[in-house]
Amino acid sequence: METFARFGYTAKGFVYSAIGILALLAAFGIGGETTDTTGALEEIATQPFGKILLALIAFGLVGYVMWRLVQAINDPQNKGTDAKGIITRLGYVLSGVSYAGVAANAALLAIGSSNSGSGGNSKQDWTAMVMEQPLGRWLVGLVGAVVIGIGFWRLYEAYKIKFRKKLDLSELSWQYKDWLINICRFGIAARGVVFIMIGFFVLQAAHQFNPNKVKGLDGALLTLTQQPYGKVLLALMALGLIAYAVSLLVQARYGRIKIN
Repeated sequence: METFARFGYTAKGFVYSAIGILALLAAFGIGGETTDTTGALEEIATQPFGKILLALIAFGLVGYVMWRLVQAINDPQNKGTDAKGIITRLGYVLSGVSYAGVAANAALLAIGSSNSGSGGNSKQDWTAMVMEQPLGRWLVGLVGAVVIGIGFWRLYEAYKIKFRKKLDLSELSWQYKDWLINICRFGIAARGVVFIMIGFFVLQAAHQFNPNKVKGLDGALLTLTQQPYGKVLLALMALGLIAYAVSLLVQARYGRIKIN
């Protein structure tokens, strides 16, 4: 299970590195695009041996999903059963469910039968369905607020280096430790900014009663390009996502993974 979990972090890191590289190429105007996990997987599928890579990514992400469920059910990190612990463990479940979808998409692309291109508005469709329910608009707004809260927590985690206790870097020299930790801080902070932007889009959808305002990672990156100095902002975010991918690879190699 520990090996499977590490493989899962590696697969997730590979996906985010693809997203970051594509965005960086777009920022410098030499190809690439602002995309999300689905777009990154589709781009991987077009590369030499892409189908093999997708199969490995799908397998690895299944490991990541299983690890998240172990974290939620077995509670190896002793999050507990108080309110904070329950919320954290529910977050593990939601993360697992989310990446189960990514794993399924990678597997379908690997065998050439994905229909992901026809589901580009799934976020808006789900938001519209929720809004049609009693108090649905308020529920969407609550989700947006929670996502923004997660984003600020990520920024706090990067600032305080709270992720450091999850890593065993004892075999590295202090220069390499500092180098890796600073890259991880930058990546986690960038991920936090993305969460804040996505949460803002969800809040905007609830406020305007317009599900089309909901955007994912690709929408957040595209929004950056529409700002003053948009190419610079996109390049910085792209580097941040690549740094986040590095942090996942560091977690895969040096993470303290406790199963029970």
